[in-house]
Amino acid sequence: MRPAAVKSSSTPRRTASRAMGLAGTIVLVMAVAGCNGHRKGPQSFLLTDPEERHPIQVSRKPVEFDVSVPRGAYGLTRSQRNEVRAFARRYKSDGEGPLVIRAPSGSPNEVASMRAIEDMRRVLSSEKVPAKAIEFEPYLGDGAPDAPVRLSYLRYVAEGPICGDFSTNLARNPRNREHPNFGCTAQHNLAAMVANPRDLVRPRGMTPRSSERRDVAWDKYVKGESTVSEKSEDEAANVSEVGGGGG
Repeated sequence: MRPAAVKSSSTPRRTASRAMGLAGTIVLVMAVAGCNGHRKGPQSFLLTDPEERHPIQVSRKPVEFDVSVPRGAYGLTRSQRNEVRAFARRYKSDGEGPLVIRAPSGSPNEVASMRAIEDMRRVLSSEKVPAKAIEFEPYLGDGAPDAPVRLSYLRYVAEGPICGDFSTNLARNPRNREHPNFGCTAQHNLAAMVANPRDLVRPRGMTPRSSERRDVAWDKYVKGESTVSEKSEDEAANVSEVGGGGG
């Protein structure tokens, strides 16, 4: 019975020792976690992708065009029709959403504005602007005798990052890290040169293929004829005839 008494007396000691060791481990882990909590996250210049380090901001901004319509006018003038036509083409190129026509309400030229809007509708129709894409809205003319008819739409605008951060010493870089301004100029130039910033948001749809040459080659293939393009005598040459050299 004595060995059993010894065994029972040592078990609490081992349990207490293990509990103390586990408590010490927990305290150590909490201390390390507390130290890591004071550390800052990764700086922006440590990102290797220029698109993440120097992002291009793309937003939608309005494009507006005012057409002056004096009281008593009977529609648009020839130059105004050309201006509306150019505006419609820009809308088809980079417009986003509806094309809004706002007419003055309660102004002396309200009737003349309605005539001008009828001309605008005909010009937009000739430029293949869908009727469902055109919206009409009134606005308070405040009694102005020449309150304009306002055309507007939204388009994507790209704004490049602000560059010029040369705060680091490029002559000493033991860790071989990119400097804060690395890639910024390329991103800034891309934002300035992109024809349609919409391409930075989503890809364009595929256009129909050019099938003229493809149909000719396929027709020859079906007939069992050679699909190789014929060359003139000036275009054809043998390797031995080119660059003989020597002498």
